[in-house]
Amino acid sequence: MYICICHAITDRDIRKAVAQGACSIDLVCDRLEFSGGCGRCREHAQQVVQEALSENQAPIEIGSIACKTQERYDDRRKAS
Repeated sequence: MYICICHAITDRDIRKAVAQGACSIDLVCDRLEFSGGCGRCREHAQQVVQEALSENQAPIEIGSIACKTQERYDDRRKAS
């Protein structure tokens, strides 16, 4: 289902971004390069992010893993 028609972002795109480590709406927006501000997209995208995060929950140790993932994402974003 399309979440943002302006940028052709689907719920699958958002779920894929979450599966790849984007764990917040801001990270999903950055990864998919859309602001979510052209309509009600951000609200709908947030719902999909929350659903995807709850579906993908697995017991893992949080801390250094999350920091390393964010650091790698930031490094890749700066390089591109």
